[in-house]
Amino acid sequence: MFIWIYSDLSVAASTHIVVIGHPGLPKLDVPTIQKLFTGRAVEINGRSVTVVNIAPNNTVRKVFLEKYLEQDEDKYLAYWTVRRFIGKGTPPKELVSSTEVVEYIQSHSDTIGYISVDDSKPGLNILSEM
Repeated sequence: MFIWIYSDLSVAASTHIVVIGHPGLPKLDVPTIQKLFTGRAVEINGRSVTVVNIAPNNTVRKVFLEKYLEQDEDKYLAYWTVRRFIGKGTPPKELVSSTEVVEYIQSHSDTIGYISVDDSKPGLNILSEM
């Protein structure tokens, strides 16, 4: 008798993430994205930017954390708990879905977020893809 156990590992491995930004923002490399999403950088080419996350317990967020930040959810939350405690910033705003991320970025200048490539649509400014 075989028991099949569903794991989102295969889903995570096959999920491609795109980092998107408001029009006018340049393409970004992974180290810059890491700095932005960990609060160690707040500007790109002298322009102040705001980053947004998808809320926890979302496969897209999990894949983003693994691929771009090389962290899991617990490590990322612990990182921000310490930074907030020592007065080094607050974590990025969290939105519920990729749709909300797209809408937020389109309506707020100088913002950056991430979505599944499956949720990408024409006209989005793709800053990075992995």
